[in-house]
Amino acid sequence: MDLSAALLRTALNATATVSPRAAGQGAFALFHRPVLRSRIRPDEREQHDRAVTEQLTVGAREVTSYRWGSGERPVLLVHGWRSRASRFAPMIPRLQALGLSPVAFDAPGHGDSGGRTTTILDYREVIGRLHDRYGPFEAVVAHSLGAAGAFLALREGVKAGRVVTIAGVAEYGFLVEAFRVQLGLGRWAGPELERRVAEVLAAGRDRADFDPVHRPGDFDFPMLAVHDRDDRVVLPGQADLFRAAYGERLQLLTTEGLGHSRILAEPTVLDHVAGFLAAE
Repeated sequence: MDLSAALLRTALNATATVSPRAAGQGAFALFHRPVLRSRIRPDEREQHDRAVTEQLTVGAREVTSYRWGSGERPVLLVHGWRSRASRFAPMIPRLQALGLSPVAFDAPGHGDSGGRTTTILDYREVIGRLHDRYGPFEAVVAHSLGAAGAFLALREGVKAGRVVTIAGVAEYGFLVEAFRVQLGLGRWAGPELERRVAEVLAAGRDRADFDPVHRPGDFDFPMLAVHDRDDRVVLPGQADLFRAAYGERLQLLTTEGLGHSRILAEPTVLDHVAGFLAAE
C-alpha cells in the first residue's frame, strides 16, 4: 500500500471512531474515484486506432465511445474498474470475422473519457445511450465491474441476445467488501458504504438490482461466464454465484493461471467466446 493510501486509511479509521457516518461519506467518495487511468498498451494500439470514435455527454463529462465495423449486428464490450475499451483489442478481429460490429466505451474517469469519478449508474447511462444508437445488441461482453453495470442496464430496458461475463462481479456488495479490505478500513466501512450506495445510488430502486444474480428470471438470454481459479481481484466464488442463479442457461468456463486481466487476451478463451456468440 502506498503512503497516500495508508494516510487515507488512518484518517478514515480515526474519523470512524467519532462518526462512522462521516467516515462512510469519505469512503464512499473514494469508492467511485479510479485515481489511476490505464494507458493504451503497444499491442492494443492498432485496434484502438482503427476504431471510429464518438463523444457522448454524460453528466457534463465527455465520454469516448468506439465502433469497429458498420454498426450492424452490434456487440457491446464493457470494461472493468481502472481499465479501458482497448483491453478488448485481442477480441475485436474475432468478432469482426463473425460479421459482428464491436462497440465499446471508456467509462467516465477512465481511458480517454473525461471526469474523475464513475458509478454503476454512469455505466448504465452510457450503455443505454449506445443501445439507443446501435441496439438492440446481438450480445454484451463484460469484464469485472463491467458485468454489474451491464446487468443493471439490461434490467432497465437494454436488449441483448446473449451475454458473456469474464471475471464478472455477481454481487455489487462484493465490490464494497473488496474495497474495504484493500484500503484496510475497519468493519464499520462495509455497512456505511452499503448504506450510502442505497441512499445515493439506488435512489428509490431496489438496491439488489445492482446484483447481476438478483431475480434471474428477469432475463431469458443464454449466458457464458468465464472465470479463472487464480483470480485474486474478483474471486472465483463470484462465478459460482452466477451458475447457482442461472443454472442450465449459463455455461461456465473455468481457467487456471490467467488471473484477472490476462484472461481477456488468452486465445483459448477468445475462441470459446467466439464460438458461443456464433452458436445458433
